[in-house]
Amino acid sequence: MAQVRSSSPLARALFERAYAHKKACMLQGDPVGGRWGRFYDALVFSKIKARLGGEVKTMTSGSAPISDEVMFFLRICFGATVMEGYGLSESTSGIVISHPEDYTAGHVGAPMPSAEIKLIDIPEMNYYNTDQPYPRGEVCARGPTIFQGYYKDPQQTAEVLDKDGWLHTGDVGMWLPGGRLKIIDRKKNIFKLSQGEYIAPEKIENIYLRSPMVAQAFVYGDSLRPQLVAIVVPDPEVLLPWAQERGLGTNLRALCGNPHVKEAVFKSMQVWCHCLCRHACLVMLLQKHSLRAN
Repeated sequence: MAQVRSSSPLARALFERAYAHKKACMLQGDPVGGRWGRFYDALVFSKIKARLGGEVKTMTSGSAPISDEVMFFLRICFGATVMEGYGLSESTSGIVISHPEDYTAGHVGAPMPSAEIKLIDIPEMNYYNTDQPYPRGEVCARGPTIFQGYYKDPQQTAEVLDKDGWLHTGDVGMWLPGGRLKIIDRKKNIFKLSQGEYIAPEKIENIYLRSPMVAQAFVYGDSLRPQLVAIVVPDPEVLLPWAQERGLGTNLRALCGNPHVKEAVFKSMQVWCHCLCRHACLVMLLQKHSLRAN
């Protein structure tokens, strides 16, 4: 996308038109893109496909959440079937995966035939299986692919594997329509600040990582203090061209100590926080309106 932004106005306009067309078709269930789809593939997206050899048909994503924007980008620009899955080493990899013909994003799909999935309440985080309109809770899995325990460590095994064979993953999920699972939080990585507020640092990190200027972010808190701190690593592919345009040089170490650069990265993080907060408020209002209408 950085290369697209640095290209000519005509090339940018063509890419944006082709991308918007294919995304609209995909949301309507047509991954090809109608009669214009193959034309745009040949003219615009073939150069991106060539970077992976041009013959990629299927991609799977796992290990960490993938954003909606990246999911649509992969599907559109590579013309491939892209699925997102979820699982753990303790579950012998995948237990949930999205359907190849499901062109929506923001979830990891439905349970695989090898696994049962249920959500259990987490009162301390206000997640309940009775939540409406979408049940929420800790993801638990059971089935023949679930491990038998940690080697010579019965104590840790008992912490994650209950007497009925359910593996407690520590991840927080939410059921969406169609029996699809969305991972929304992490149970184990929470702590309290001195004022008693529960913090889920991974959720904050994922928001900061939306900023194009941020490559890595680590959020830390101490239960004896009321504030959080964050260690942020800027993305050199975005930061260096930005700094060069402003005559700040190209030495990454020096740029990280430059107060103008720090301010720009911080403002970028704040912008994304405000955008996502407004989006979350809008979604909550729409959900409330939908519940009242029903």
